[in-house]
Parts: sequence; C-alpha cells; structure tokens
Amino acid sequence: MQFKLEICADSVESAVNAQQAGAHRIELCSSLPEGGTTPSYGKILSARYNLDIDLNVIIRPRGADFLYSDLEYDEMIKEIEFCGEAGADGVVTGILLENGNIDVERMGRLVELADPMKVTFHRAFDLCADPFRGIEDIIATGAHRILTSGQKNSAADGSILIGSLVRQAGERIIIMPGGGININNIGEVAKLTGASEFHLTGRKMKESEMEFRRAGIMMGGSAELSEYSWKVADVGTIAKICEILKMI
Repeated sequence: MQFKLEICADSVESAVNAQQAGAHRIELCSSLPEGGTTPSYGKILSARYNLDIDLNVIIRPRGADFLYSDLEYDEMIKEIEFCGEAGADGVVTGILLENGNIDVERMGRLVELADPMKVTFHRAFDLCADPFRGIEDIIATGAHRILTSGQKNSAADGSILIGSLVRQAGERIIIMPGGGININNIGEVAKLTGASEFHLTGRKMKESEMEFRRAGIMMGGSAELSEYSWKVADVGTIAKICEILKMI
C-alpha cells in the first residue's frame, strides 16, 4: 500500500526538516500545546516559499472548543481567503454545534470558499457526539479528509475505532490517524487501522545557542516551558518513520 505522511509543523524550520526527511505534506500551525491554531501570515508565506511539497494550513482562531461565534467564523473566512492567495494547497479546520454534532452548514460554506484547496476536518471530530454520524455529515460538507485519534488521547489507543471509520468511509473520504503517533507505534497503528495517510510531529528538543541565560523568568508563565529549548521536527526520526511505512 502506498502511504502519505503529513507532518504537523509549528515553524518553518520544522516544515523544511520534514520535507528533507521525505514527508509528503505539511500541516502548518501555531500553538501546538493548545492543539494548534492558525499561524501568522508571515509564517504561511515563508513556508510556501521554502516548500515544494503540499502545504495545508490550520484554520482555528483559538484553543479550547470548536463552537465558534460569528466574529470567529468571519475570522476563519478571511484566513481561508488569505491561504488561497498565498498558494496553500489545503486548509485544516472544523466546526461543531452545541449538541456535539458537526456544523454541516457552516463547514460546507468553508469548503466551498476554500475550493480548489483541499479541506481536512481536524480533530474537532474527536469531540463530536457520534463518530459514525459525524463521518457522514463531514462527507456531506464536501471535505476531503478527516484527521482523528479515534476519539482517544492517542491514535494508538483509538486504532480500533479508526479502523471502523476507514471501512465506513471507503473511497468517499480519507481517514487519517493522528495524535500521539511516533516511531514506536506507527507500524501498529498502520496495521490496525488500514489507513494510508498518517499525521504526526516527529519532533525532538533543540537547545538554544544563548550563552547568557537569565534564570527564574518565564515568558509564558509556565514552568513546563523553557526559554532555552523547544521542539523541532527531526529529519532522522521522520525518515525512519517513512522507512517503517514502506515496509508494511
């Protein structure tokens, strides 16, 4: 089976590393600790300039839930318009109703607006009330792909449901496992789900080159986040994952 590997990148450096390692597509975002939000215009333009592979941009105005106000929805529309102008290949978004069902009407309008860009319905799917109804509703919007961890915290834990969704979808829409996939579980997730596309970060820690370091000050107000290290997509890790998938 031929596979496609999508790398979730929150920096242009990560996106370029992923391309070098053999990834087929980038999902560009910001604020990964919140699950990803819309990146800046500068980041989108720089990524497009530096990438030859497909570039999908997440359209998510904030963290937390996926029930959006009219103001937030208008923001999403304008961001999709910009992505089209910037030469993105696709956008990644999702909207739910108060009852946990898919917001078919507003999602459908976003899919129409995005055309000819492809649209992925992101892990808002994992918070929908009924995944089997949800997949049919998303198909009705005209979206091309669903990113899901199988309504678990990781795709490895949700593999059984993902496999059921892959079978239900058939050729109508792509089901792409994502969430907690790494070099140790990618083979098992691929075998259990029968999916052909996979989504992960493939990151490792990168240390700052700063020599002077001011101790005891937190820019983000969290002791878990260091001002002198961050995560970046790792060429070796992603290349190894590509090799694992080729052998399945």
